[in-house]
Amino acid sequence: MSLFRVDPDNPFHGPHQGKPVSKAGVTAEEADAAMILVHGRGASAESMLLFADEFQHDGIHYRAIQADRHTWYPNSFLAPKEQNQPGISSGLQAIHDEIRSLNKAGIATNKIVLLGFSQGACLSSEFAARHPQRYGGLAILSGGLIGPEVSGDNYIGSFEGTPVFMGCSDYDPHIPQERVDKTAEILKALGADVTKKIYPGMGHTVNEDEIRHIDRLLDRLVKREKSE
Repeated sequence: MSLFRVDPDNPFHGPHQGKPVSKAGVTAEEADAAMILVHGRGASAESMLLFADEFQHDGIHYRAIQADRHTWYPNSFLAPKEQNQPGISSGLQAIHDEIRSLNKAGIATNKIVLLGFSQGACLSSEFAARHPQRYGGLAILSGGLIGPEVSGDNYIGSFEGTPVFMGCSDYDPHIPQERVDKTAEILKALGADVTKKIYPGMGHTVNEDEIRHIDRLLDRLVKREKSE
């Protein structure tokens, strides 16, 4: 199956291009590292900046991207991909554009963490799997790779040991645990260092243990930056 990959020379133009980006933390020029936050269905970029208050680091630049009408794609992430276009491709382009913007500001991709919740987690994991490289980290909260079925045969490349944290409930009305498990398996096969946590009875939300795992990921990233 042919998968859309962002082409730097031919950017995709869709509903999510040209939307405002919300920012928090230090400026990109002052930052030791950066985090791109991707909201869920019905939420907003601004709401994702609440995560910035949870992490105990002063040297992080946060950017939260905004979906058109607060939805990255119209149907379930388990639907055939063509039923969720052009939203998926436009969302992938939006993530790519922010990574390139941060690169231009002096923050290398291996200092950039992608964090997404729900729809945003699905979009972030899909972007990373289609463009595996060394990222600062991935935080996939209640989400997984997109499509009715997923296969490692559709993704090529290496994450080069990128740390990945995945958290989800054992029963989530939107995210089957089987898809979380399969996503973790595929990311590991692509060379990611995956930590997966399944929380009994949590529901479709984020808990304090997940925040602590991501905070530790940021701690290791910032310490690595200062030692280089």
